[in-house]
Amino acid sequence: MPLKLGAYTACLHDRPLEDALDFLRDNGLTSVEVNTGGFLPAPHCPVDLLLSSADARRDYLALFAARGMELTGLNCNGNPLNPLPGVGPKHAEDLRRTIRLAGLLGVKNVVTMSGTPGSDPDAKYPSWVVNPWDGVYMDVLDYQWGVAAEFWTEIDALARANDVRVAIEMHPHNLVFSPVTLKKLVELTGATNVGAEMDPSHLMWQGMDVVACIRELGPLVFHAAAKDAMLCPGVDVRGVLDTSFARVPADAPGKVPTGIGFWCNAWPENPAWKFVAVGIGHDTAYWAEFLAALAEVDPDMAVNIEHEDTAYSQTEGLALAAENLLAAAAELRSAVG
Repeated sequence: MPLKLGAYTACLHDRPLEDALDFLRDNGLTSVEVNTGGFLPAPHCPVDLLLSSADARRDYLALFAARGMELTGLNCNGNPLNPLPGVGPKHAEDLRRTIRLAGLLGVKNVVTMSGTPGSDPDAKYPSWVVNPWDGVYMDVLDYQWGVAAEFWTEIDALARANDVRVAIEMHPHNLVFSPVTLKKLVELTGATNVGAEMDPSHLMWQGMDVVACIRELGPLVFHAAAKDAMLCPGVDVRGVLDTSFARVPADAPGKVPTGIGFWCNAWPENPAWKFVAVGIGHDTAYWAEFLAALAEVDPDMAVNIEHEDTAYSQTEGLALAAENLLAAAAELRSAVG
């Protein structure tokens, strides 16, 4: 099974790229995904330099090749449709630049999110519709899908011109958060170079069958994340649509930006669900089935660990995830061999 197993280096942003690559290699991984803008900074990818210099691009790719590794994805997760003037336009331009850079580097997949517009042309903030049983929310969705169709038609054309595919992470708080909404975007735009990044974690906590989602999307799955999630006892009284988060103090260390002047909030002490290291929420057999379903779509697909389990340090959690993902791959090879 030649699936490319690796990691997204955002959790290792506190160390130089060379050190991050050495850590991934030493844990048996060969595929790498780096951040290029959007919500997070890009310490592992000097976008401006790489866009301007063929020599810099050659030297950059050589860092991966020297370790027997491949740069399989550029990640630019953000909200390119956010109506806030300091957020949406920047994230949208980050995405355009990332697509151009991917084309120059020969990296086929750019990972991002669909984004969420405001509720109407005069809205100041993005507005995510959870359940449009009230007719007014159909009006909101009609407007939002119109905004998204215009933007993503442009992005699809840019991706096609650069021989790049844009893989959308189906993430709640975005217009595209499920296979149904992903397919709707593709159908609305007639896209040829827009599809899905199969991050199972968000589908897990929404109650979806991840393997069924992969098979529903089929060739629209371009790229994948290995990221686990589990429901917690708090789900009994919170449900999975819980707003009991708290603001993080302005002087708190390690705050994660979501836009200019905006930050990730703190989870409740007894959450409904949480991200966990690969293998903690679902066992090796589950991940072997996940890998098998991806291989049915594309046996050369990249599957990159995204580590966000706060119960472990970044390196401990990433090493554990790598161990479990590699074990799942070995189990799958044994089953088919």
